[in-house]
Amino acid sequence: MNAEVRKIKTAAELALVDAYAAAKPKLPGTGALKALREEAFKRFDAEGLPHRRVEEWKYTDLRALMRDLKPLAAAPDAKAKALAKNAGKLLASVESRKLVFVDGAFVAELSDLTPEAGLTITSMAQALAKGDALVTAHVGKVVATNDVAVALNTALMGDGAVIRIAAGASIARPIHLVFAATTPSSMFTRSLVVIEKGARAMLLESHEGASDYQVNAALEMVVGDDAHVDHVKIVSDGAAALHVSSLMASVGAHARFNDFSFTTGGAVVRSQLFLRFDGEGTVANIRGATLLKDRQHADITLVADHVAKGCQSREIFKSVLDGESRGVFQGKIIVRPKAQKTDGRMMTRALLLSETAEADNKPELEIFADDVQCGHGATAGALDEDLLFYLKARGIPAREAEALLIQAFIGEAVEGIEHAGLREVLMEAAVAWLKARG
Repeated sequence: MNAEVRKIKTAAELALVDAYAAAKPKLPGTGALKALREEAFKRFDAEGLPHRRVEEWKYTDLRALMRDLKPLAAAPDAKAKALAKNAGKLLASVESRKLVFVDGAFVAELSDLTPEAGLTITSMAQALAKGDALVTAHVGKVVATNDVAVALNTALMGDGAVIRIAAGASIARPIHLVFAATTPSSMFTRSLVVIEKGARAMLLESHEGASDYQVNAALEMVVGDDAHVDHVKIVSDGAAALHVSSLMASVGAHARFNDFSFTTGGAVVRSQLFLRFDGEGTVANIRGATLLKDRQHADITLVADHVAKGCQSREIFKSVLDGESRGVFQGKIIVRPKAQKTDGRMMTRALLLSETAEADNKPELEIFADDVQCGHGATAGALDEDLLFYLKARGIPAREAEALLIQAFIGEAVEGIEHAGLREVLMEAAVAWLKARG
């Protein structure tokens, strides 16, 4: 006789079930979109929050780390909007078009909606409510993933941006999605960006706040043939924040796709990238820099799926870990049977500034083609004592010598950003982090 084994739900899982039941009648979307929500929530209800026995989440046990659920964020009031008025100030020197989201909701009066040829911007909540054709065609379909965090986002997605860039258009200024949290609540944002054939654009994404809150953000991106797209994501959340984000991107033929992630904030941060190279001859540069201290935990999990032949991808990730922080990198390059002539290289390096910091690096290759060039590597270690001695011998104080070496270490990843002003801003942010170490 086999007894049925039922998993006991945690307080956070039970709260999520209750939150979905209460929010369900008010969530935007009907027909196919409503069915998509239902199916996604069934998936979460069956599996629960991801935990260490799920291979992809073995280093970030969300079931244990997420002990409770903050209330679902309410529509921002005048006070919340006032607090978010200066959100995105880290990138204030970079001329951009700001689209501001306060506690997960789009705020038009804080956003730049000036018309521009080839650019269409809509609120995701409005697009879901009216059954927008672009949203119906792409949401939940860009890159298939079995990830439970993505399913939970699909079930509870509220607002976000829907951006369409017409074929051949070149958007003059970077589009900056600013996500500001002002209350101790939970937010489920979903954005969709469709860049059509031959178009060019830069998308900036920043997350910030000062309170104890929870974020589950997802961005789906469709990159057309011959397009050129740069995406830079900055996580500078509050010290007690829990942040889970997922990028699902499908990239067409002969496109250029550059992605950079920069993380300094948050108590627990999990950044997922699910990338699929669907067309021939695409060139992709995927980079990131993480700077952690105290007991911060940051996890970058990447899947680069080469479906078509002749694509090149480069993945470089750097982590600087101080105090009792923990940095995780899980990267996988998949080469499908038809993806001959693939050239994929992945490297992750961790710099440990204390004996209690921890780095977990797990690069992987899955190759099902025979005419490819692929490789991966991982290192972790302390600052080079010989280089420190060399700098100190020339009169540079120990702390400044350390800072110079750390800046050089981070610089290898940051220098891949094509926008010079953005490179300078991020290096300045790294310097500020070093000064704040104490």
